[in-house]
Amino acid sequence: MLKSVVRAAGAAVRLSSAAPGVSARVLPLRCPTLSSSCSATARPFTRSLWMLNNSGAASGYRPKLFSSKELFPSVSCGCGCGGLHTQGDTAFGDFLSDEIKEEKKIQKNKTLPKMSGGWELEQNGTEAKLTKHVSGDKVTVTFNVNSSIPSTFEEDAEHGQPEKSAEEEPDIISTPNFVVEVTKQAAKHSLVFDCQFPEDEIGHGEDEEESDIFSIREVSFQPEGDIDWKEGSYTLNTDSLDWTLYDHLMDFLADRGIDNTFADELCELSTAIEHQEYIKFLENLHGFVQCK
Repeated sequence: MLKSVVRAAGAAVRLSSAAPGVSARVLPLRCPTLSSSCSATARPFTRSLWMLNNSGAASGYRPKLFSSKELFPSVSCGCGCGGLHTQGDTAFGDFLSDEIKEEKKIQKNKTLPKMSGGWELEQNGTEAKLTKHVSGDKVTVTFNVNSSIPSTFEEDAEHGQPEKSAEEEPDIISTPNFVVEVTKQAAKHSLVFDCQFPEDEIGHGEDEEESDIFSIREVSFQPEGDIDWKEGSYTLNTDSLDWTLYDHLMDFLADRGIDNTFADELCELSTAIEHQEYIKFLENLHGFVQCK
């Protein structure tokens, strides 16, 4: 009994001696969200939108996370398209307008150049087909300008070369792979050549020894007019081909108008088509961004 009285008296003395407002024990941080100030310190992103966008805090502090126009621009549509319009879209549209003007300014061919040798051109977007007849043989050349611009930036970076000025930059030339199809009236199949422009032959100088600026990669017999090669048809790869046979194949093409002159004109035509399609793409992109 005496021990109980002593313990009670000691507890009363400790409580009465504690300073007002000073807690004798640190409370754990287990504050209900939005009901205590510690929630704003430990989990600042659990605040309500009203707290973030209005002066609800007693200190007058107003974070601008959701009031910033740069991070979250207005989504209202003034043109009636119902799409999103941002300040970034406006800047993007202005850039595209300037880019289109510059590209049209440096465009060398407003109309597509003509091919010599009696070739007839059919174009469908990035795809082009040249056709002519040589003494009963029908010769068709098809190509696509997509991915036909050789990349020189990576090569300069690998060799550690400094960036070139605008005057030193070489002209952009389209060098697409092209397929030559030769059809004879009495034959059931066409002889098809898959050709390319080797990178080391592009843009050879006048003083250099003239060589073939294009090469044959593969040769095969295919049904006339088929776009896709049949896997069941034997395909001759020229990587390990006898040079005499390869020369005869090149002469076969030259006799039907597929020579260096044709290849040069093909590059010029392809470059004009590629630039034309690039400008169209920029105009379509500008219209899409600006909802026009």
